[in-house]
Amino acid sequence: MDDFPRFSLNGDVALVTGAARGLGRAISLALANAGADIALGLRNVNSGADLVQEIEGLGRRALPLQMDVADRHQVFRAVEQTVEHFGRLDILVNNAGVAPENPAEKVRQEDFDLTLAVNLGGTFFTSQAVGRVMIRQQRGRIINMSSQAGFVALPTESIYCMTKAGIAHLTKCLAVEWGKYNITVNAVAPTFIRTPGTESALANDEFRAETIERIAALHRIGEPMDVAGAVLFLASPAASLITGHTILIDGGWTAR
Repeated sequence: MDDFPRFSLNGDVALVTGAARGLGRAISLALANAGADIALGLRNVNSGADLVQEIEGLGRRALPLQMDVADRHQVFRAVEQTVEHFGRLDILVNNAGVAPENPAEKVRQEDFDLTLAVNLGGTFFTSQAVGRVMIRQQRGRIINMSSQAGFVALPTESIYCMTKAGIAHLTKCLAVEWGKYNITVNAVAPTFIRTPGTESALANDEFRAETIERIAALHRIGEPMDVAGAVLFLASPAASLITGHTILIDGGWTAR
């Protein structure tokens, strides 16, 4: 038998949004290491020079793109530039997101609007733009960034939790619509991961200790490559029969 699972992405092109740091950076490098060329969706196109060098150091091509996912014009232009440059687009990772914190009774309209525009609007319209390309190709992999916050309540993060729950359900909807085009749509839902975005919270000894305790099975803070590994799996041929699912990468938090 020679039809073993394959995890290589040789010949594929991936677009990663929010690629400059944290999870986006780790995911971009992991996909490049597996053989994909990477289009880097960046809120500031000048922020990706070091990442471009790292990807090229792995022997892959990298294309930095100006791509604020809350700006529909930038989204559609970035997808067009990706296809113009590489000739195809096989993998989309909708990683860009924001998480303003506030008790529900103090949430400001501008924070509410921004969170929905980036987390839900950015995920949907980027998927729409890329989905049109993948439908023409009759092939594609879309991986969305949900969160354990879409499955459990986190105080002061009601709007963020709402958007991440929405992303998990959007994932199912797109999977059902686009499966006939050989497009799979899945999501990953991480716990607290050690990134620049969580650095200040995890610097609080009490918060860090409580978080480690809540990660019931493994009792450790996650690292970006813990998430990148799951994304790589879902992007690979090994996951060809998986669609419409959200994989919790939470160390056992939601198992309680």
